[in-house]
Amino acid sequence: MSKPKVAFFDFTSCEGCQLNKLNLENDLLALLELVDIVEFREAMDDKADYYDIAFIEGSISTPSCIERIHKIRRKAKILVALGACAVQGGVNGMKNLHPADWVKEEVYGEDKYLFPSMPVQPVGAVVKVDYEIRGCPMSTPEFLHVLKSLILGRKPEIFDHAVCVECKLKENECVLDKGMFCLGPVTRAGCDAICPTFGQYCTGCRGVISNVNEKGAINMLKQHGFSTKEALKKMQMFNALEIEN
Repeated sequence: MSKPKVAFFDFTSCEGCQLNKLNLENDLLALLELVDIVEFREAMDDKADYYDIAFIEGSISTPSCIERIHKIRRKAKILVALGACAVQGGVNGMKNLHPADWVKEEVYGEDKYLFPSMPVQPVGAVVKVDYEIRGCPMSTPEFLHVLKSLILGRKPEIFDHAVCVECKLKENECVLDKGMFCLGPVTRAGCDAICPTFGQYCTGCRGVISNVNEKGAINMLKQHGFSTKEALKKMQMFNALEIEN
């Protein structure tokens, strides 16, 4: 019986989610016994005609990205958006908050006409995405859960409740009560509340919950001493395409 053919692709991103997979030292060899990695630019030059599972890192931000993601989608049985940039636009999405010409001038200067560009979109805005693995970078345990589930023909469990739930389960002291900023109340769980657990605040990298109350979140942060401008700015760092100005 042949092993599932798995491929990894990068679009507009830092490629941190792909590199993060190389941290799977304890699981990497076991995974390689279960799947056949047929394309992965960070590690190999091989190409394949089709993929059972294609993992996509990065947002769509150029005309060539549109053409390329459609080609991958046609060859992939299952397509998984990998990380904040692919799932919700991520940090790249902040580009859409500014005039396109200004952004190109700031980044490329006098060479701005050499680089075709377009407003940032998550992968799911262009092609059908079957599953999402959130985070910046992606959550390694969640990646393993999704990959193993797909190999076994099962539907992965995807969370849609707030990070605060995981904090409560871990009996963490609320960082808001410590005077720190935190987006845990509006951010999707699945990271095991790793940042608050280690004394940091939630930055919202996993995207907002589906029934997010944006105004309520801002009012809550104001009650903890943060201005509307500061709250909105930090909410948009990873979620500029989901949080309105």
